[in-house]
Order: sequence, then structure tokens, then C-alpha cells
Amino acid sequence: MTPRYSQALALAAKAHEGQARKGTAIPYIVHPVGVAALVAQHGGDEDQQIAALLHDVLEDGGPDFQPQVAAFGERVLHMVMGCTDAVPDANGAKAPWEERKRAYLNHLMAADSDTLLVSGCDKLYNARAILEDLRTIGPAVFERFSAGQAGTLWYYGQLSHVFERRGAPVSAALHDTVREMGRLAPV
Repeated sequence: MTPRYSQALALAAKAHEGQARKGTAIPYIVHPVGVAALVAQHGGDEDQQIAALLHDVLEDGGPDFQPQVAAFGERVLHMVMGCTDAVPDANGAKAPWEERKRAYLNHLMAADSDTLLVSGCDKLYNARAILEDLRTIGPAVFERFSAGQAGTLWYYGQLSHVFERRGAPVSAALHDTVREMGRLAPV
């Protein structure tokens, strides 16, 4: 890795400073680092790993971070933008959850392979975290999400289908994880 990777890690840490994973005390920075590791495992190059580190910077940190992300190059910016389902407006507001998720699913159907790899690794990381918490704390994990159990399972099921249809490298792992989530979730 070149110094760009360390610079991207520092930017991600700055953008997510003080944030924690939903409903936990786990520092948020653990997530983009984990996604970058999955991208590397699936053969992603340095730009793809950098995009993984930065994939939530605009969504969580806001548009003020766009010039800093753009400094890593057009390819990285393109992937980060492709992994972002909504950038908050000046008041911090985003479109309603279902509207954003349906638009993102449609976006993924035409996304390039770079974006599919980073997004797929992001969704796999999240699904594995939900599954682990489902095993340890049970269905209370779904209380963390505005969509609740039904919406969360619907969304991850749709993601699994999209990544499978697109032939994404993580599709089998995501499918297995989502299937297990559905098996363990109470009916």
C-alpha cells in the first residue's frame, strides 16, 4: 500500500470521529476498516480499498467532505458516490428510508464492477454484524433500525438478489448470511 491508504484511513477516522455503530459502543471506524479488508480479500486494488475506507464519509459526514474524497482521484470518488444512498441536506435530512433503499437497489442494477465490489463488501459486513447480534442479543437487534425487522430483512433479501444477478464476488457469502438472518429471525 502507498501512503494514500493511510491518508484515506485518517480521513475516514476524522469523518467518523465520535460515531458508534448503531446500538453499540463499537467505534464506527471499525466498519470501514472491515469493509476495506473484505475488498482486499476479494481481490480489490488500492483504489477500491480506499473507496471502502471512505464509502460512508459523504453519507455520514456530509457534503463538506467531497473535496477531500475527490483528492483521492476520480475513480475513488466515483466508487464512494456509488456506495452512497443519500447525502444529507444542509439541515442533515435525507429522503425517507424506503425511497432511498429502492433507489439504491435500482442504482446497483446498473453500477460498474468497482462500485459493486465495494458496495457488496459493505452490505456483507453489515449483514454479518446483524447476524452476529441476532445470535447474541436476539430480535432486539432490529430495534436499531428504523425499518424494523421486516424492512431490514426485506432490504437485505433484495440486496442479495441484486448482487447475485449482477455476479458480484460477494454474492454467495451475502446470500448465505441473509438466509441465516431470515432463519433466526422470529416469524
